[in-house]
Amino acid sequence: CSAMQMAVAQRQPPPGLIAHSDRGSQYASAIYRSLLARHGMQQSMSRKGNCWDNAVMERFFLSLKMERVWRRNYANHGEAVRDITQYIVGYYNNERLHSKLGYLPPTVYERTVALKQPIEVSGIS
Repeated sequence: CSAMQMAVAQRQPPPGLIAHSDRGSQYASAIYRSLLARHGMQQSMSRKGNCWDNAVMERFFLSLKMERVWRRNYANHGEAVRDITQYIVGYYNNERLHSKLGYLPPTVYERTVALKQPIEVSGIS
């Protein structure tokens, strides 16, 4: 729930947003479902045993493990949390190129597609 609470606080999504997840017990919990309901979100869950329904997140976690976690030796949980947060917030969302997004970082893609701003590449719009 803390990740969703942080996302809601930072992004302030409009009512009707679809929050998709796998069938993990944390997503089926009354606390999580109540959080979604309070913010007017619709819950969507993958079909049982079908990883393809959640392929984007499955790929994200593979990238996280391959590019960061498996290359580190964390001394403790706090160090892991700080490093993984830095990877996601600092690198993955702002610098890492994503083929599915036209080889743009997510923040650039969101700004150009969601807000309909032109993409500027080397001074060319």
